Amino acid sequence: MTPAPVLVEVAVDSAAGAAAAEAAGAGRVELCAALVEGGTTPSAGTIAATLARVRIPVVVLVRARAGDFLYDEAELDTMRRDVEVARSLGAQGVAVGALTADGEVDRAQLDVLSRAAGGMEVVFHRAFDHTRDPLRALEALLEAGVHRVLTSGGAPTAAAGVATLAALVREAGARLAVMAGGRVTEESVPALVREAGVREVHVRGAEPVESRMRHRRPDIPFGKAYTPDDYQWPATSERLVRRVVEACAGAVR
Repeated sequence: MTPAPVLVEVAVDSAAGAAAAEAAGAGRVELCAALVEGGTTPSAGTIAATLARVRIPVVVLVRARAGDFLYDEAELDTMRRDVEVARSLGAQGVAVGALTADGEVDRAQLDVLSRAAGGMEVVFHRAFDHTRDPLRALEALLEAGVHRVLTSGGAPTAAAGVATLAALVREAGARLAVMAGGRVTEESVPALVREAGVREVHVRGAEPVESRMRHRRPDIPFGKAYTPDDYQWPATSERLVRRVVEACAGAVR
């Protein structure tokens, strides 16, 4: 039997980044804003422009702010509205996550966001890696009808979490897709595919881009997120994404 192919999802923060990921062979993008802060919800304009530019599925990250995943009612209401906007614009899915103060999946908040998603795919993002017990958290996601979970196996990197990823893949079976994420590289892909058994990986695949500005004022910073160099930032690299795609293809031969 021919092994199932491995899908590469790329975290992008622009329509141009999504197009680069598609050109490199990615099977899906997760569209975000503020990736330097771990990702927040992109604007409606960014979602619409991305959907107009690519044919591969677009999953929209819905996260009200940087920081933890314990949300108040106003933040939950914001995210519910953002899910509805993503659905109205035609996104294929949303990546959401909410935890209780004790590190459990917040089922009540997850249910609110899932209902707002309607028929879209619902992905639980790496808030999962901040739960107290990954297998218990997985059961909560299965009960909630989540389609996919993005996780490093509760480790700093997916490569370090291979054993837990393998346990999650076994437990989930065909009920839910376990997507490995967390500094995934072409070098770490073979172990993730062969030892953990994942069939989806999530990568950033970005390289520094230099500003084309000739007139510069380095003495006036744009914001601390880009310090110390506001004239350089990370952008999706077709070259790096392609290398991961090729590594995934090689891992199942």
